[in-house]
Amino acid sequence: MAQLREIKNRIGAVKTIGRITKTMQMIATAKFTAAGQRAEQSRPYARMIDEMVRQVASNAEEYASPLIDGPAEQTGKVLMLVVCSDRGLCGAYNANVLRTANKFRQSLVESTDVVVETAGKKAVGYFKFQGVEVSRAHAIGDAPTYEDVEAVAQSYLDRYEAGEFDSIQVVTMRYHGVSRQTPEITQLLPLSQPEAEETEAASGRADVYEFTPGAAELLDTLLPTTVKTLLFQLFMEAAVSEHVMRMIAMKAATDNAKDFGRTLSRTYNRARQGQITTELTEIVSGVAALEG
Repeated sequence: MAQLREIKNRIGAVKTIGRITKTMQMIATAKFTAAGQRAEQSRPYARMIDEMVRQVASNAEEYASPLIDGPAEQTGKVLMLVVCSDRGLCGAYNANVLRTANKFRQSLVESTDVVVETAGKKAVGYFKFQGVEVSRAHAIGDAPTYEDVEAVAQSYLDRYEAGEFDSIQVVTMRYHGVSRQTPEITQLLPLSQPEAEETEAASGRADVYEFTPGAAELLDTLLPTTVKTLLFQLFMEAAVSEHVMRMIAMKAATDNAKDFGRTLSRTYNRARQGQITTELTEIVSGVAALEG
């Protein structure tokens, strides 16, 4: 009887877990849908900014900026921003990002001073466990807003132009689709300057524009905007990746709970049938003993 009670309690616990994971799956699905729509809506703006910078840069051949050419003096410092989640239960999302960030840091640590900054509590906990100092921890959350990301990007622009770092790298998860997300390292600063041939090849045409104000003045405004837009897009894709991987993980957990619940039910039925058979055997044996 004690064994049957234990199995029955486990069945109840598994059903409760299944309901919890199903609810978490539904929440993650709703968040993924909303985040995916926001990321999709921001992509045309990011592409337009990139194309505009390419067009203007192709007409400013002698334009010089530390945002493109790099700092005047090398400091031997690289800033690495690692974007993770605040919560777990999202499959291998955090593990893949942190593994990529750790490999990148180890590849540079012997020759370069790598300054680590994080976005997400999981990254803070990981580097604390590894004994790596985290310079700053940014609280962006799983629904990044442009205002929050813009503040981070502006601080990076100010510090980079002040000559604090040679480059700024961002380690995040890139969203390609529901079935594919990959951890990538994106160089935020300095930006790469496109050539005129690349611009023409990308657009399929060779347009000629007249700029007012001049190309150099326009680039002074467009380049910081490009940095902010790029960082915001990286945060948006990281959020989409987090939600879709949590959705998939919770669906797998729900399915496993259902399968395990069925297994426990079969075990319970077999044990119950065995107990009934034993009781019937005892009754029959008792009756036979009395008649004898």
